[in-house]
Amino acid sequence: MGKYKIPFLTACIQAFGQRFSMTRKAAFNYLHRYKGLAFLIEFYDVEHLQSIDETIDDMLIICQKNGGTLA
Repeated sequence: MGKYKIPFLTACIQAFGQRFSMTRKAAFNYLHRYKGLAFLIEFYDVEHLQSIDETIDDMLIICQKNGGTLA
């Protein structure tokens, strides 16, 4: 994993948690369970070029498609 991916993933997890009033641990667990993190890792090359809000929106869509219930 590149040296910039980990800080990016950490920032996305933090921002996701803040948007949905979740702890970092709860946000990580949700994103891991519903494949949001796998998506973010796979498509890092595209996602890191977007705003953090757009990235969170994309992760939310992926999580919802995989059974997540946040809206």
